[in-house]
Amino acid sequence: MNNKYINVIGAGLAGCEAAWQVARQGIRVRLFEMKPNKKTPAHHSDTFAELVCSNSLKSDALDNAAGLLKHELRALGSLIMACADETKVPAGAALAVDRQGFSNAVTERIKNNPLIEIINDEVTSLSKDDITIVATGPLTSDKLAGEISGVIGDESLYFFDAAAPIIRSESIDMSIAFKASRYNKGDADYINCPMNREEYEAFYEALINAETVQLKDFEDNKVFEGCMPIETMAKRGKDTLRFGPLKPVGLPDPRTGKEYYAVVQLRQDDKAASLFNMVGFQTHLKWGEQKRVFTMIPGLQNAEFERYGVMHRNTFLNSPVLLDSVYRLKKQPNLFFAGQMTGVEGYIESASSGFVAGVNAARQFQGLSDIIFPGNTAIGALARYISSPGTTRFQPMNANFGIIDPLTERIRNKKERYLSIAERALKTIENIKNTLDI
Repeated sequence: MNNKYINVIGAGLAGCEAAWQVARQGIRVRLFEMKPNKKTPAHHSDTFAELVCSNSLKSDALDNAAGLLKHELRALGSLIMACADETKVPAGAALAVDRQGFSNAVTERIKNNPLIEIINDEVTSLSKDDITIVATGPLTSDKLAGEISGVIGDESLYFFDAAAPIIRSESIDMSIAFKASRYNKGDADYINCPMNREEYEAFYEALINAETVQLKDFEDNKVFEGCMPIETMAKRGKDTLRFGPLKPVGLPDPRTGKEYYAVVQLRQDDKAASLFNMVGFQTHLKWGEQKRVFTMIPGLQNAEFERYGVMHRNTFLNSPVLLDSVYRLKKQPNLFFAGQMTGVEGYIESASSGFVAGVNAARQFQGLSDIIFPGNTAIGALARYISSPGTTRFQPMNANFGIIDPLTERIRNKKERYLSIAERALKTIENIKNTLDI
């Protein structure tokens, strides 16, 4: 084993977080990133930590597990959280970021770190001797995916993921659409496109009959529930969308007080508010069909699309069999994995796995014992979920209170109970922070 550096493969959110945490321990990092020389179909920019789907990092509230995860990572000095907070855009109770601004901020921090050497090259083989963190994400290149398969055996799985379209704000008809946040929580950060029953039913029929991109080489369309394509969701029932992303509850028109049959929400995608993301509209409709069907939405009849929705294959490991609770490969201890390929689902969940892998790869390099985050924290609960051998029908998982250790005392009020869990978690994180001396 070399005594000079740790390898990190992939400069997405997980890889950048892992590299940053290794460097914080004074250890040199070789960070491999194949962009800009080679890109996957879902990548658009040359910068690191690219957000290929939504620009929302989900709730920032402590009574929400996604929010708790953010608070834990902030307390521990997460690079990803620092850059997200610097580039946030209005999104009510959620944390959303300027997509390119966030990526630029992460890239600048990484490039300016003297302990991180960036190597713009595709990695096609894995060293058995060097400590290495593989964080190449769900769109790992074919050659490296083949190498990983050779190391782990036939223990990988896959599902399909989808991204929503982005619309230029100047093309939205604000004489029809209106600004508001559901139940007036926070500022009026969302643009809302209202539908009456007739408009919704016409849109629904067009959506379920629209032509989709054919997915080659796979017999069935396994889709993660959290990124369900809008057309797939619609086919579950005529009112499914009205109880999901098109839910009108809590969104009366502030100009008239009128409540609508369905409402499509758009969320700000950049700091300048020139781009808006169609909330919940992940799709794999053909681009021409997206233009035809989505411009049936009132207020979007003249919509100009900055980017159409896309769908791509996500590959992830059968982690409960392969990985331990610090994201290390059981059969080859010098090899760690991080990010969505481990079965954590979501941007900040990926950063969390990168944090844990980075910290523990550095400690292994130094001959120190592992830091295992306990299950009463969101960070630890995710790590435990992906590494528990008893997990059956393993599927990617977001942060949620269901996987965090329950309280010993009974609290009936759900919000109070979640806040108590969060308070306990942050006390545990503070103790870990002292142990790490960071």
